[in-house]
Amino acid sequence: MGQLCSSDYGTWGAEKRMYHPSVARAADGTWRLVFQVNDSSPLFAAAYSRNLVTWRPQDYPVMSTQQCLKPVVFANDNGTFDIYYQTKTGDKRWVSASGNFRQFSKDQKSLIDQAAWTRDTATIAGKLHEGNTFDITAQELSTITSHFQQLQTDARLSSERMHDDTKNPLLPHQPVTATLHVSNSEKTISDKLIGIFFEDISYAADGGLYAELIQNRDFEYNAKDRREWNATTAWHSASPIDISTQHPLSSNNPHYAVIVADTLWNEGWDGIAVEAGHKYNFSMYVLADGQKQNFTIQLIGTDGTILASSKLKTQGTDWQQYTCVLSTKKSCTKARLAIIPQKSVRVGLDMISLFPQETFMNRPNGLRRDLAQVIADLKPKFVRFPGGCMSHGQGLDNIYHWNHTVGPLQDRKPDFNIWGYHQTRGLGFFEYFQFCEDIGAEPLPVLAAGVPCQNSAANAQGIGGQQCGIPMDQMPAYIQELLDLIEWANGDPATSKWAKLRADAGHPAPFNLKYIGIGNEDIIGTVFEERYEMICKAIRQKYPEIKICGTVGPFHAPSADYVEGWDFTKRHPELQYMVDEHYYESTGWFMHHRNYYDGYDRTMPKVYLGEYAASTNVKRPNIETALAEALYLTDVERNGDVVEMTSYAPMLAKDKHHNWDPDMIYFSNTEVRPTHAYHVQRMFSVYGGDKYVSTDIQIAPELKHRVGVSLVRHSATGRRYLKLVNALPVELTIKANGLTIPADSKTEEFSGQPTDQTLEMKQGVAGPNVLTLPPYTFRVIEL
Repeated sequence: MGQLCSSDYGTWGAEKRMYHPSVARAADGTWRLVFQVNDSSPLFAAAYSRNLVTWRPQDYPVMSTQQCLKPVVFANDNGTFDIYYQTKTGDKRWVSASGNFRQFSKDQKSLIDQAAWTRDTATIAGKLHEGNTFDITAQELSTITSHFQQLQTDARLSSERMHDDTKNPLLPHQPVTATLHVSNSEKTISDKLIGIFFEDISYAADGGLYAELIQNRDFEYNAKDRREWNATTAWHSASPIDISTQHPLSSNNPHYAVIVADTLWNEGWDGIAVEAGHKYNFSMYVLADGQKQNFTIQLIGTDGTILASSKLKTQGTDWQQYTCVLSTKKSCTKARLAIIPQKSVRVGLDMISLFPQETFMNRPNGLRRDLAQVIADLKPKFVRFPGGCMSHGQGLDNIYHWNHTVGPLQDRKPDFNIWGYHQTRGLGFFEYFQFCEDIGAEPLPVLAAGVPCQNSAANAQGIGGQQCGIPMDQMPAYIQELLDLIEWANGDPATSKWAKLRADAGHPAPFNLKYIGIGNEDIIGTVFEERYEMICKAIRQKYPEIKICGTVGPFHAPSADYVEGWDFTKRHPELQYMVDEHYYESTGWFMHHRNYYDGYDRTMPKVYLGEYAASTNVKRPNIETALAEALYLTDVERNGDVVEMTSYAPMLAKDKHHNWDPDMIYFSNTEVRPTHAYHVQRMFSVYGGDKYVSTDIQIAPELKHRVGVSLVRHSATGRRYLKLVNALPVELTIKANGLTIPADSKTEEFSGQPTDQTLEMKQGVAGPNVLTLPPYTFRVIEL
């Protein structure tokens, strides 16, 4: 059974284990499975299958006991099921399960005989195994056999790598010719096909896109963020730093530093990078308690040089913000900030901030200009934010609440990040929406569907994974929170308190939110489905114009969440406009699954391919991964009538702080390095259209997965864009029928060897050989 259905309970790794599985066949021929998840949680796993191959995502009914050991299941004649389990003390308990295996009674003491736990034995490959044996039909055996054969075939195809092309006997050694037939037939496709997904992973926000230069500015770091962190992390002084909560600036940020005479230093994120001749806005809140104190604020270079200096005079009896400007004389990549008291007076300090004056679009509390500009140059049609796994969080207490991220900075509620660090929430929903507006992209906020990440650790009750979801009596309040977001984004400040909050932040006009995502890579079990349906119905009732994006789990077909997610969507198509699919795969998988969306039902909700990336064993984007993604996207464009949106993931990763590879853009404090993946996304976005022109490429069948062609038209401008991908190790010449390419047509392309991680983009004009592509080339022709 472990090869057909595996445990999805608890954190990644060793905790996802199946112990003592027990299987029963129902009277209708379907199957039920229960198993023990560990020796400490008050629950067991329960799953349903029609054919033993595809199992519905597991439910985890919670019992009254501390352990649920060795559960066994028996089918009843009336269609229900009896489940028995034991505890560490030897107690035996009974649970009744409904026929659909979604409802479970309260557990009760049972007097069932110990024989219920008698295990079968079988010798396999000379080794004695103990378990639960059961009979299956010849048809069921055939289904299982075909399943494993298909998995083997997929594994073989997915293992194909361009960097092994010299060893591949099926590939040519001489130039190849193909024929392209272009018809006059067109179909409408999405005009929002290429966007971006921003998640605060790998220091993408604090220390990254968010331009704040001071780390732990609010003294709220703690061991939840990272085991070794505390309120003084990134701060230094000659004497131990006194941290107080007696008179906080805000109840949401209760910790602050108390200093007397010692200089307070901040190291920034891997140092503070400053440029000569630039200006930086410094601010901090001071609790002076009626005493006057003067400060010298300095930026100090690694050699002790004073790069910038300014004075601050403070006084008062309560918290007050003070500001000054630091003008740098020299550049430095690893400066430190120094706050130097001028006399011995006890004062409190909080929300200590340093921003470059030159942020993206010169926004206060803004974004790092160079990094934001590289993102803007993608011309994304939408931005999905703030996650990802960060949206549904590490347990119920860590679910992302959008309303904790708006309003004055000191009143925003920081939290730990599921990726192992801290969220200041300085980059909050107002800043996300403003960035979308600044770059002309639709905002697509994604919020939890009432459940946390399925990989969450156990809570105080010993319940891990989705932790049973937000309790049902708390769901109305959570649903109202999501409705309030739409009101905040689109409402009238004259009549709405939430819209007034937006206006008070400097944006009286509505943001014109059109999309909202509910859920991310969730287990599509009963706990999820009940809450998701409640949320969607409430949004549809109050804001029917909002387009809801659902989720079908973290993997593509034939994964259990994908299958159940789409089954649920097809049973309830009215709930959502589109669903979010995710998959990270090898380059071979992308080359051999280019027809993935060909058979999708055009009458059902549309697809948002929200997270995907091709990878090789080196885990960094290169020519091979870029070409695999370009090949796949030519067919996504062809299926742009069912695929509404796509976004590569992850987008950002800071040097020395990677949580995930590969990524689209790598950066440090001073550099931004777009990858091959970035340029594929940019080329499909900049040279996108809303009409797909029917084409057919004729080439030897064994080579077709290595050649990609897509022709689109932008109806507003009349421009047509021809994308050509040659992932072969030899030159490819295309003979075009029904297409004329003017000699002055602009082109853009890249090429190289599969393992190349450096990239040279080339721009030019068509010329006579524009349809001859060197090996491993992606070219766009603007017609």
